[in-house]
Amino acid sequence: MDQSLSLPQVVINTRPLERAAPLTHHLQAAGLTVVDMPMLSLQSRPITDNDRTLMRQWLTGDYKALVIVSPTAAAAGLAVWQSLVRELKSQGSTAEEAETELETLKTPSPIIAVGAATAAVLSRAKLDTTSYRVRQPEVANNEGMLAMPEIKTLQAGDKLLIWRGLGGRRLLVDTLQARGVHIDSIAWYERTMPTEAATQYQQWRQEFLLHRSTQVVAPSKQPKQSKPIVVISSGTAFEHWTAIVTAAATPLTPQSDSVAASSVEPHKVLTLSDFAYVVLGERLANMVAEQQLSHWRVEDLAPETILAAINATN
Repeated sequence: MDQSLSLPQVVINTRPLERAAPLTHHLQAAGLTVVDMPMLSLQSRPITDNDRTLMRQWLTGDYKALVIVSPTAAAAGLAVWQSLVRELKSQGSTAEEAETELETLKTPSPIIAVGAATAAVLSRAKLDTTSYRVRQPEVANNEGMLAMPEIKTLQAGDKLLIWRGLGGRRLLVDTLQARGVHIDSIAWYERTMPTEAATQYQQWRQEFLLHRSTQVVAPSKQPKQSKPIVVISSGTAFEHWTAIVTAAATPLTPQSDSVAASSVEPHKVLTLSDFAYVVLGERLANMVAEQQLSHWRVEDLAPETILAAINATN
């Protein structure tokens, strides 16, 4: 088909607002039409006494390693780490000594940062990595972490601490617990559905379908319209997306009155299968495959990786 008749590829970026910009800008620079439509909102959780206890245990060397799964978890954990060190130092030091010692945070165990953005948050902190370095898995997912020496060598009775959001990382946890490794985790934040997500989707859908319906050129010259591609980075985001798309495709009043019937004519409805998906990791790929949806799996969320997957679809 004549490429001049092809319409720009539409990509829906469902990443949280705090993490969406690098991907959106990269895809736009490549000539794609990008719609930011977050399916996750990251909400801080109250810090509990148990969270502080686990942090103190980590600081005193109780854990073989610390895994930090996201930039948000890194920032929240660093703040509490600094607070606890300040508290400990103030008990046995002058204020001037305590402030000097706070300039660097001494790592009490190896730290594994999942993803370049997480590592970047840590790099901006003043960490003393003389004893233990900050390392990244070659592939920023559960499988990549399981292949790291610091994780692979954990044995029954060893302890691992995870900084994360509420939920997630089940493959890592399940695999290590089956080995007898004791895992503690601190959920610094939780993922919720943004209050405006459904409205954003409905507005975009209306504009998309209107634009599609106005393509009234002769069939032989009909512009090529690829399926919109949705970037999904977590199971929770996919669950939220599924709920919103399904609700929008379902008539509020299923009775046979003409208004309700006309509102859900087939050409005015989008279902999950009207989209293609770029998804992160095996677990999410399996979720999408179970619904027989077109998808491409990536192993990290680098903008270059996602663009390469999108290009492979066309």
